[in-house]
Amino acid sequence: MLNTQVLVLNQNYEPMTVTDVKKAVVLIYLGKAEIIERNDGLLVRSVSVTFPLPSIVRLMHYKRVPRKRIILTRKNIIKRDGYQCQYCSTKTGPFTIDHIIPKRSGGEDSWENLVCACIECNNKKRDRTPEEAGMTLLRKPKKPSHLYFIRYFVSTIDHRWKPYLFMN
Repeated sequence: MLNTQVLVLNQNYEPMTVTDVKKAVVLIYLGKAEIIERNDGLLVRSVSVTFPLPSIVRLMHYKRVPRKRIILTRKNIIKRDGYQCQYCSTKTGPFTIDHIIPKRSGGEDSWENLVCACIECNNKKRDRTPEEAGMTLLRKPKKPSHLYFIRYFVSTIDHRWKPYLFMN
């Protein structure tokens, strides 16, 4: 129960991060946060204090936080693309990472130039651009935002979080 995830909002209700119940309760106890949404009647008890189990907390004072950078990794590219080949749309792996513009043609390792591809499509495309190989991308790749990271990289999303993560 204490490892349950809690969405942390800034004072202006902007999603900041996801933490566990232990850290959220400490913020509440110290008066640094308030409970916005509770977890269905569950309680966290200590010897002298009882708190409802929080699902969403909001900081009492605005925190200026630099945007978290999402690291460019193979795993994050495959997650961003929804475990789907961006050429043939298959969802059965194994998957590789493909450079849209090949490195030999000046292609970089960037969010906008890397996509998830199945082995067959990656072999078919070889060291060419999609146009040269006669292939088209399902969607143009882009760098995911901090909000995207919270939405899609957290293991489970509580239904109460959806309005705050613009998922309605």
